[in-house]
Amino acid sequence: MTEKGERTKITLVGKTLAREGVEFVYRGEVRECEGCRLRKVCHNLRPHRRYRIVGIRTTTLHTCHVHMDGAYTVEVVESEIPTAVPAERAILNSTVTYEAGCTQSDCANFDLCNPEGIVSGDGYRIASIDDEAVIACELGKRMKQVLLSPY
Repeated sequence: MTEKGERTKITLVGKTLAREGVEFVYRGEVRECEGCRLRKVCHNLRPHRRYRIVGIRTTTLHTCHVHMDGAYTVEVVESEIPTAVPAERAILNSTVTYEAGCTQSDCANFDLCNPEGIVSGDGYRIASIDDEAVIACELGKRMKQVLLSPY
């Protein structure tokens, strides 16, 4: 557990990515992982979720068929993710089931309404609300920017 009470998981990431604070979206296992003795450690994360590195163990540089410079053991937590939700659902500490966002791909807020690392249909807690952020929705919806935390 971290200071904030977040549950940590142990996994491996490429040497060049192994820095505290780096966030990544775990995509799942690839063919090159077949037969690797460390496969279970690398693939104990939930696919399509965003993680943040909170600790690094550099005592051993592991050989890896995906990361040619090798891989270090790291501690990760699931990241809070900035996104937009309908204003009427933006209630601090409430839980929401994330629904895939807008399809207006040319909108300036497309990435905020469709953030990478959120799984449609999964539950999240609204960890904070940015009342200062103004989201100009091209479809005329009233939206608020929030930080979603996995639960």
